[in-house]
Amino acid sequence: MQESLDWNALRWILAIGRAGTLAGAARQLRVSHATIFRRLNAVERELGQPLFTRERAGYVPTALGERLLVEAEAIESRVQAAMQAVDDGVVSPAGRVRLTTTDTLFDGLLASVLVDVRERYPRIALEVAISNDTYSLTRRQADLALRPMASPPEALIAQHMGHVAMAPYLARDASRAARSRWLGLDDSVFFPALATWMRRHHIDDSGWRIDTLLGLAAVVRRGAGVALLPCYLADADPALQRVGDVVPELATDLWLLVHPDLRRVARIRAVREAISEAIASPAVQARLAGTGDQPA
Repeated sequence: MQESLDWNALRWILAIGRAGTLAGAARQLRVSHATIFRRLNAVERELGQPLFTRERAGYVPTALGERLLVEAEAIESRVQAAMQAVDDGVVSPAGRVRLTTTDTLFDGLLASVLVDVRERYPRIALEVAISNDTYSLTRRQADLALRPMASPPEALIAQHMGHVAMAPYLARDASRAARSRWLGLDDSVFFPALATWMRRHHIDDSGWRIDTLLGLAAVVRRGAGVALLPCYLADADPALQRVGDVVPELATDLWLLVHPDLRRVARIRAVREAISEAIASPAVQARLAGTGDQPA
């Protein structure tokens, strides 16, 4: 039993508990689905009882599994503290940092920042999960997150990075008909303030609905019609023009999030500080607020 529950075995259990599926755990650990399946079976066989129940929604920890996950997270924190001590003694931080953000923020803001991070810290390996789904930092699915949201989770350290302004945009070469045609976000996108604003102004967007802002910007650029878009993204696009004022009630707070246990790990601190420094610059703050320069 001792051999089956060394730190490596606990890492496998922790990955399955966080991902909820063998496929997700395999991706985290960079191993095959078959390998993690065999390892889990071997540990459960050694212990003589299951650690997870297999349900339609995924792998759900048993009572024993829950206890082991708590212990594994505590051990992981101690391992990371040890790694931090090593990192602090190295001139250049090293190791993997996994970041999650939305497709719009990555394309319009973060990609250039991360290119600079890699230039500055070549020994840091970046992994970016571009998704409009919320990754759980409390379950360590990512180390850092840059997200627009009304209020951040209390369990995380949240740094306020500004306000994301939105305004209506249209393609510069749009037809006359397109100027009166509105596009909107699909109902699957949780943005109640936008839906309320559209209803209040009696705007019909039923002809075009897309489930990402980046996709919405793409069709507006091609002359499909008018849409409300983040100013930091649309103002930088020479094919788009702003056709109305910033809509104050659609402004969203932008947060840089990190788990408390990770905030002092040198490689994560380096990436976090680089992102914070870049976004806090007056030029980027102006872009976020919709007060920056627009193409002539």
